[in-house]
Amino acid sequence: MDALILAGAGIGYLSGSVPYGLLLTRAAGLGDIRQIGSGNIGATNVLRTGNKKVAAATLLLDALKGVVPVLVLTALWGREAGLVAGLGALLGHVFPVWLGFKGGKGVATGAGVLLAAAWWLGLACALLWLAMARITRISSASALTACAAAPVIALLAGDLPLAAFALVLAAVIIARHHENIRRLLAGTEPRIGEKKK
Repeated sequence: MDALILAGAGIGYLSGSVPYGLLLTRAAGLGDIRQIGSGNIGATNVLRTGNKKVAAATLLLDALKGVVPVLVLTALWGREAGLVAGLGALLGHVFPVWLGFKGGKGVATGAGVLLAAAWWLGLACALLWLAMARITRISSASALTACAAAPVIALLAGDLPLAAFALVLAAVIIARHHENIRRLLAGTEPRIGEKKK
């Protein structure tokens, strides 16, 4: 079983490491997304190019690279393998080998992982993100709120393994937002659709 778990982590990592934001912006003739805005390869930064369709496609594909390995590995080898594959997908997105381990911040991929692992938890976090985004118009604040809430929601539902898993995901994503947190505290974090100053 340990070999299967390790294989699941590897499969998840390879799925997560595909830099869709970079590939799509280049294919659309928008240049290197790493030279735009925050330099991040995720959907929020892709939106700063002004191309909403490419941003939406990036969001969808980044979420799917979390969904697919969790569903496939859960079906093949059980829940534990699926969760490990989900963590691998998140780490692949955040630390992709193809980009020198400098990837995205993991929000869309993490959301996809949670949706596949427990649809009700993923849905709750997505709705919380949407509510916060509507109130604050700040993507990072919305993501941080949803991440922090995920393990609490799972714990309240009585699923301790899922709560622990969500806590690990949240820790990775929140750690990747350290610069955003500093800007939020300073009041300089850009709003959704704005270019980073």
